[in-house]
Amino acid sequence: MKKICAVIALFAVAVGAKAQDGTSRSNAIKVNIFSPIAKTGSFFYERKVTESSSAQLGVGFTAYNRENIKISGIFFTPEYRFYLSNNGEALNGFYVGPYVRYQNLTIEENEDPNAISKATLSTFGGGVAVGRQWVFGNIVTLDVFLGPNYNSGKLKIKQGDDIDVPGSFQGFGLRFGTTLGIAF
Repeated sequence: MKKICAVIALFAVAVGAKAQDGTSRSNAIKVNIFSPIAKTGSFFYERKVTESSSAQLGVGFTAYNRENIKISGIFFTPEYRFYLSNNGEALNGFYVGPYVRYQNLTIEENEDPNAISKATLSTFGGGVAVGRQWVFGNIVTLDVFLGPNYNSGKLKIKQGDDIDVPGSFQGFGLRFGTTLGIAF
């Protein structure tokens, strides 16, 4: 929990200290439109920091159930984006965005109705996203991103035997998504 607070505080200080201009598209609120397929919700707030960079905070939750495993919890993803387009316009163009991610999950495995295993998994990691964001009509945003990540965590068994943690929550992985939002 201390890591979450520290990351969010640093993120807020960086955004507040650097946000200087009041031009029309300096903020965006977005939702990952494909995350419901994985029974996840991901929401993002992006703020222009300089003419060619922005800071974004993603917050999400999951309630994933498949066969004999149930995963639920929250995650936070602060990201700093460097826009590389010729026009140098933050919130619109190609970007590279290093980020960190904290996840706090509850895992329940039920291979045998008489032997339910429960655990908590807290992970901390990061990666780099490469993407393209468009702003249509100065209002609607479309953002497509992809990039490698790495998560490391601590599994605490609360009940039962060992639990197999799905590979997407620990170790190397791929972060990708498509968001749709509103710029203001």
